[in-house]
Amino acid sequence: MILIAAGSNLPFCGVDSQQIVLHSFLAIGRFATLVAKSSLYRSPAWPDPADPPYVNAALQIRTEIGPQALLAALHSLETAFGRRRSRPNAPRSLDLDLIAYDDIQSVSPALPHPRFRDRDFVLAPICEIAPNWRAPGGDQTAADLLDSLPTRTAQRLD
Repeated sequence: MILIAAGSNLPFCGVDSQQIVLHSFLAIGRFATLVAKSSLYRSPAWPDPADPPYVNAALQIRTEIGPQALLAALHSLETAFGRRRSRPNAPRSLDLDLIAYDDIQSVSPALPHPRFRDRDFVLAPICEIAPNWRAPGGDQTAADLLDSLPTRTAQRLD
């Protein structure tokens, strides 16, 4: 299973974060088959909650592109949607994280994504589309991981 997490908390060219995330999914559909997409979620910015809140979602895809090339394609989309890498955890118009690529465990790209287990804004959307997914080498499902978090801040948008 290939899972991508998307987030945005800055507009780009007059387009708001919700539309940026949805448009990024359409763009991903140009080089991958969209299998499932979650609803949109809102979560506070991290590490500085004074920054604008994020809109988050998750996507399950199928593709013949390998993980390195897929990550490069996702980074190209981020740039096309105005992403500037000024500093770690800075607000951004688009963030696309490759959470998992089938059963691959690797260092570059980091698969599964090293911090997904601690982030409800990643786990909540994934649970909507793949609650029984288990990261390679893990014994807990995405739903188990979400349930084990001490706090949850991601809220599903209608």
